[in-house]
Amino acid sequence: MPMRLHRSCPAALRVLCAGLLVLGAAPAQASIFQGEALDTFADVLTVIVLIVVPILAIVVFWLVHILPELIAEKRHHPQKEAITTLCLLSLVFGGLLWPLAWLWAYTKPVGYRAAYGTDKHDDYFHDMAEKHREGKLVREDLYHLREELDAMEARGNLPPKLRTLREELIKLRAEEATRAAAAIEKGQG
Repeated sequence: MPMRLHRSCPAALRVLCAGLLVLGAAPAQASIFQGEALDTFADVLTVIVLIVVPILAIVVFWLVHILPELIAEKRHHPQKEAITTLCLLSLVFGGLLWPLAWLWAYTKPVGYRAAYGTDKHDDYFHDMAEKHREGKLVREDLYHLREELDAMEARGNLPPKLRTLREELIKLRAEEATRAAAAIEKGQG
């Protein structure tokens, strides 16, 4: 019998302690606000949830969907207009086409290079020519630009605007050679 009391005492003690803890608990508050402050907080939270969050969700959705377009622009992708169109279609179709636009913006257009002789958009060549006119283009970059335009011309795939740009670069090269020859003659004379 003494063993039986010994075993049941801890259970009784546990029940007694649990009862005291339940009786000693303070009333719970669901919010740190009370009265009018609670109503004001609920109104503000409602406005945020119903107005601000959807607007932010739409803005983030839109920003994520124009990322492939921005990437194609930055990388001078030759098919950036098509990537832009795919991004807009993705917005219409709820984002289903966005991963394709993302992959397309990051791929190197090997087939395009084989067909047209370059993997850059025409705007790249115009930007580089503008840098050259401003004197901000390094000589190696200018040489590379001329090589690419010459390779495109050799293939017969040079658009009229780029053909004009190539002729302008040839004239600039001739002017530079004339100035260099004049400077050499002045130095020797």
